[in-house]
Amino acid sequence: MKIAIASETEDVNGQVSDRAGRATYYLIFDENKKLIDTVKNPFSVGGGGAGFSVAKMLADMNADIVIAPKFGGNMAGALDDRNVKHKEFEGSIQDALSSSLQ
Repeated sequence: MKIAIASETEDVNGQVSDRAGRATYYLIFDENKKLIDTVKNPFSVGGGGAGFSVAKMLADMNADIVIAPKFGGNMAGALDDRNVKHKEFEGSIQDALSSSLQ
C-alpha cells in the first residue's frame, strides 16, 4: 500500500499541507509508515488543472490513498476515476499517516 500525503516540506515530522493540488511536495509512505519517496510537485505553481494533474501523477505512481485537508472537485473526481482513495485530514503528517492505516 502506498500512502501519499500533501506537504509543504520534505520533513516527515511536519504538517499536512493546506493545499492538495498545489502542495509543494508529496511524501510517499508504505504500509509500515516508512518514507519511500519524496516527490516535488511539478504542478504546485502555474495555470489551472493542478488537481487533475496531481491526481494523474499520483495514480501513475500507484498511490492507494492521498491525504490532504481538502480536495477540489476536479482532483477528487480524477482520483475516483482512477480508483485512488482520498481522505481529508488536517494536522501532523505522522497523525495523518496513522489515521490512514485504520
